[in-house]
Amino acid sequence: MTHLIRFLMAAILALTIAPTAQAGDMGYAPDKVAQVDVLPGWRLPDGTHMAAIRIRLAEGWKTYWRAPGDAGIPPAFDWSGSRNLGAVAFQWPTPQVFETNGMRTIGYSHELVLPARLTPLRAEDPISLKGRLAMGVCRDVCMPMQTRLKATLPVVTTPDAMIERALAQRPDTAREAGLRSATCRIDPIADGLRLTTRLTLPRLGREEVVVMELPDPAIWVSEANVTRSGDTLVATSEMVAPDAKPFLLSRDSLRFTLLSNGRAVDIRGCAPAK
Repeated sequence: MTHLIRFLMAAILALTIAPTAQAGDMGYAPDKVAQVDVLPGWRLPDGTHMAAIRIRLAEGWKTYWRAPGDAGIPPAFDWSGSRNLGAVAFQWPTPQVFETNGMRTIGYSHELVLPARLTPLRAEDPISLKGRLAMGVCRDVCMPMQTRLKATLPVVTTPDAMIERALAQRPDTAREAGLRSATCRIDPIADGLRLTTRLTLPRLGREEVVVMELPDPAIWVSEANVTRSGDTLVATSEMVAPDAKPFLLSRDSLRFTLLSNGRAVDIRGCAPAK
């Protein structure tokens, strides 16, 4: 029941976060807390376009990663107003781990430059980018924010140094980190599943955090309990679907991010535990 109670607490927190309309009443003007713009970037040789969303935060404020933890608000993008845009794939820089009032969140402070690889429908034409970003920002209070995004991305080939720096801040791949094996054991529990992951790789830092992600964002995933002995790291997490029943889980669809000391490792999938 502990994980279900934490899930309900997180849901209540999300509903009671101070709304944007009341931000001024608390002395926080949204346009002073976070300024958002588009870095237009450049066209790549394969016809895709590298751009970025830049979020500049006021001192002491933070925003969130794609998997923000129990108390965070993940960013959501809507590009339905765009033209000549087929697909958008974000390339997230390594995030920070925050501990506040006994709760862990994952995100960014000061500034986030989020690279985005855009696939145009016609590679020879500019992309007309038009959409909305909904995100959460926190300091001593948290509040959701919405902002409009609009930019024309011309067919230019000169790289942007700011975007290149953000791309260089990506997590290591499993191969780069020296991962030798990744196995998972899946056990049913009363209201979902327990996933125990065993990773064999060198230590990343003194305190290591493992974030587990599933394709379905409606499934709640608890903070992982992490232990290590030598090169073997074991992370255990519980997962609860909306109907609070055990469910089918494909090991190939799992994504693990190991975070420590300003570094990260991105691991995709796992083999069955022996």
